[in-house]
Amino acid sequence: MTEPPNRKAFLLRLDPAVAAAIEALAGQELRSVNGQIEWLLREALTRRGRGVNTTSRTNARRAHKDE
Repeated sequence: MTEPPNRKAFLLRLDPAVAAAIEALAGQELRSVNGQIEWLLREALTRRGRGVNTTSRTNARRAHKDE
């Protein structure tokens, strides 16, 4: 599966315990591990006043359904 051209790909090294916790949380919240990491990063940025105003494919679909 290839990423859309507007997505930045990079290697991320995690402590095994952190990776396991993210995998478990992703499973509970029905997200992919990648989606969970992105969600956690966005949440952390918002809490620090650095929210990112971009629309992911999932958010775009949800917004379209609400119209």
